Amino acid sequence: MKNIFPIIILFLLSSCQSSQNKNTDNQQKTTALNYTYANRFENLLNYPVNPNKIPRGIDKNFKKMKTSKSPTWTSGFFAGNLWLIYELTNDKRFKDRALEWTKIVEIEKYNDEHHDIGFKIYNSFGHAYKNIQNEEYSNVIITAAKTLTNRYDDNIKAIQSWNAKEGKWDYPVIIDNMMNLELLFEATRITQDSTFHHVAVNHANTTLKNHFRKDHSTYHVVDYNPDGSVKAKKTHQGYNDSSAWARGQAWAVYGYTMAYRYTKNEAYLAQAEQTARFYLSHENLPQDGIPYWDFDDPDIPQAPKDVSASTIMASGFYELYEFTDNKTYLDYANKVLETLKQPEYLLDKSVEAPFILNRSTGNYNKNSEIDCPIVYADYYFLEALTSKDEI
Repeated sequence: MKNIFPIIILFLLSSCQSSQNKNTDNQQKTTALNYTYANRFENLLNYPVNPNKIPRGIDKNFKKMKTSKSPTWTSGFFAGNLWLIYELTNDKRFKDRALEWTKIVEIEKYNDEHHDIGFKIYNSFGHAYKNIQNEEYSNVIITAAKTLTNRYDDNIKAIQSWNAKEGKWDYPVIIDNMMNLELLFEATRITQDSTFHHVAVNHANTTLKNHFRKDHSTYHVVDYNPDGSVKAKKTHQGYNDSSAWARGQAWAVYGYTMAYRYTKNEAYLAQAEQTARFYLSHENLPQDGIPYWDFDDPDIPQAPKDVSASTIMASGFYELYEFTDNKTYLDYANKVLETLKQPEYLLDKSVEAPFILNRSTGNYNKNSEIDCPIVYADYYFLEALTSKDEI
């Protein structure tokens, strides 16, 4: 017996040392993170809570804020940013403020006017539920998922993105809509009701069938006839109907990687990789990894860039790397995060606005949010930082 005690003591000392090392590693990560981004994080925290002025962007001269109310598709991202900063720093102030902003978008769980309920609810309440296992938050997710299924048509087997518009489209489905499927997959995980999963899979399959070109780039919009046949393939935010809108390619890669996570359907993973290869091998992708807003804009290299496309892609690539062990994806994601530390892309500390990054492009065709900070670029940037920590 007497020989056991030294072993136990050594084990306890070893465990204690391991715990101390882990705490030190986490502290070093947080310190490095705060050194780079602390001032910008504080700007998000200090922005006053106002349900009528949810941060969306700011003009490129940093003079005029663009804000929204909860019905706007971007309304859930700011709460999500605060949640992600809390997850990165463990600073309770961000959790408390995130809860305030999260509650503002709760009403959107009933809004079936467009498909973006996933962006609004899952990017806010999804984090709330992850960090605080409260049934109240899971119920919001479930209600929102039921609302989203109201836009599903079983003849077309897809969720309608926008409402019909005479002379423009009848049943438009956009590649962005892949992102909203996470709300449905999570609703099935919470409730064990396979209805949500069934709708999400059908939508992903229909998009897989009709949205991709032979080179594996994606159309932005596919319009359907009532019988499910394709009426037209076009763009709304890209340079033209046949161009490769950068953020659209990112939605596709992220969306199908996420869909693979829930289904393990190899076709989804294959599509994510094929579109990733298109993106990474494109001759118009700059060396620093930050794409122009559309790969086919004839004004390249004078065309504006889109940081949001790079952060969405980087976040998606961290997960794609975990599924494939292909270091190409990891290298690109890491390069993007390093690039975005540069003054060209990181919002200057002197700018007192609730944003972190600069040089995103929202809707070029409407001359809206060009070469400026945008809230969802920050969201996927912060998400990428959390993913990098977990690898």
